[in-house]
Amino acid sequence: MKFGPASPAEAIGGVTVHTLRQGSLVLKKGTTIGPAEVAALEKAGVKEVVVVRLEQGDVSEDVAAASIARAVAGEGVHVERAFTGRANLFAAKAGVLVVDRAAVDRINGIDEAITFATLSAFKPVVEGEMIATVKLIPFGVEARLRDAAVEAAKGGALRIAPYVIKRVGVISTLLPGLSPKVIDKTLRVTAERLAPAGATIMAERRVPHEENTLKAAMKELLGLGAEMVIVFGASAIADRRDVIPAALSGIGGAVEHFGMPVDPGNLLLIGKAGDIPVLGAPGCARSPVENGFDWVLMRLLAGLKVTRAELMGMGVGGLLMEIVTRPQPRASLQADDNRHVCAIVLAAGRSTRMGGPNKLLAELEGKKLVRIVTEQALASKAKEVIVVTGHQAELVENALAGLNVKFVRNPDFAQGLASSVKAGVSAVPKEADGAVICLGDMPMISSVLIDHLIEAFAPDRGNLIAVPVSEGRRGNPVLWSRRFFNELMTLDGDIGARHLIARHNEAVAEVPVEGDSAFLDIDTPQALEAARTA
Repeated sequence: MKFGPASPAEAIGGVTVHTLRQGSLVLKKGTTIGPAEVAALEKAGVKEVVVVRLEQGDVSEDVAAASIARAVAGEGVHVERAFTGRANLFAAKAGVLVVDRAAVDRINGIDEAITFATLSAFKPVVEGEMIATVKLIPFGVEARLRDAAVEAAKGGALRIAPYVIKRVGVISTLLPGLSPKVIDKTLRVTAERLAPAGATIMAERRVPHEENTLKAAMKELLGLGAEMVIVFGASAIADRRDVIPAALSGIGGAVEHFGMPVDPGNLLLIGKAGDIPVLGAPGCARSPVENGFDWVLMRLLAGLKVTRAELMGMGVGGLLMEIVTRPQPRASLQADDNRHVCAIVLAAGRSTRMGGPNKLLAELEGKKLVRIVTEQALASKAKEVIVVTGHQAELVENALAGLNVKFVRNPDFAQGLASSVKAGVSAVPKEADGAVICLGDMPMISSVLIDHLIEAFAPDRGNLIAVPVSEGRRGNPVLWSRRFFNELMTLDGDIGARHLIARHNEAVAEVPVEGDSAFLDIDTPQALEAARTA
């Protein structure tokens, strides 16, 4: 291939290397020079133009790009017409992109003139999505190099594995303290994960976190025709002999692998019952945020086996988010007794279950409920108390007259609890290390309990969330490190943050409590009457 300047007359048959502008003349890069172009150049007074000419044994950039693209395209891949030395490849159907890394490396290693780029291997793709491109750097290339690239592809360097699993059974195990709302949200998130693959939840079961009941549920879903079973444990899998793997083995299935070097997603279990994949989901799978569970789930839905070597090779790039128990760089790790924690009292709700009256304004022993809760927060070690109001805001604020609190009004209170959490978190001062979120309808919460939560809060020891616990049940209030404020701001509707606690279980400090104070909220007239007579 010849490259260099030539007079317009000598440039016939050559291809312009640069876009040329002179007066009214615009000659674009890549234009083949013919008699008309020569006349236009001479009329514009152009004396010289830089062109490239193919020699014997060369092929043009478009011909080379097109032939290489056709060679690398396997099943489910569509090749677009080459233009300006580029041939783009697209998914002809939804599925998972399978890439032969060695073939890609062979092609790119032939010559600097030939480049081949793809999306990440095993990426889920939709129909029509661009998945790769072949780009020729010069305007042409020796035919022998083009032929070597075609040979290196060896029948296809990439293909689309279509989704084949459509019917998924889901089992949720139960322990005291696990809210049905958490399970409902988990099912919604799972359905959304499955939807791009055209798969649906064909049946779901909720059973105690116990081996025999879990075995029965697995057998039932398999008998109903589930092509995959996902188990969400109320407690994270801790060992191959734990409840979920034991139940799988108990029905004649096999644990193929437990654990993966992806965070979040470490505690994933992969198994089989006959030919049916069974997944023990990590806690992070309850969240829609990408995690290691997604990486495995989509491959299995496409009928791709995930080998141990492939799993253990996911470590590079497997840190998908900061490990919450690790102290943040430059974070001020003060002594525990100097920890700066605020209290947030949520007092914006509409009291719909009370049938009309605002429960926060109901009285218990001569004091309004919201004032009882707020006074206890003020008596605690919390540095500042923030009260979030919304429904009947003026009445609630009047009920707290004379107290040293900061009021924050939530205009979106009708959207549910999450909007009030976000309003309160947004008002926490920047110097605060965390916040304990109190519910305005829980008058039995004492300043002593709040103090115990603040004492248990120790970021330098990995204790980033403090939760009251009694007989395995987790109650309220909950103290959150600032580390989680961004996640709290993603909450939606009337669902609290229990799923976040489950996701970050390694960061939870459980504070033992006696009695029902951490669990008693006044939601109904009956509950109020019971509290008055207790």
